[in-house]
Amino acid sequence: MARVQLFSIAIARSGDKGAGSNVGIMAKTPELYEFLAANLTADVVKDYFKEICLGEVTRYELPNLQSLNFILEDSLGGGGTETLITDAQGKVHGPGLLHLEMDVPDALLSAA
Repeated sequence: MARVQLFSIAIARSGDKGAGSNVGIMAKTPELYEFLAANLTADVVKDYFKEICLGEVTRYELPNLQSLNFILEDSLGGGGTETLITDAQGKVHGPGLLHLEMDVPDALLSAA
């Protein structure tokens, strides 16, 4: 096992969904997708964003795209037109999640 940041095994994209944000994580290989599907849970993401996500986190699986999509409810202070926060559209939530550290089996890292 190796402790790595998520950016070593995935890419991300994010944006606003009203008062919440949408974070998509795409694994670099099918094997890494299986690992992320088993380990990158809504609870893990909720805990990682606990200071900014005041609502629930819902996870959607997109295996045909090797992706997971997370909706972070109440994470934008009311949304783009109602908030005073710097990132009103949640554009840094995806890249921010890529800094999450996870213990990944060494065998999965050689193909990433």
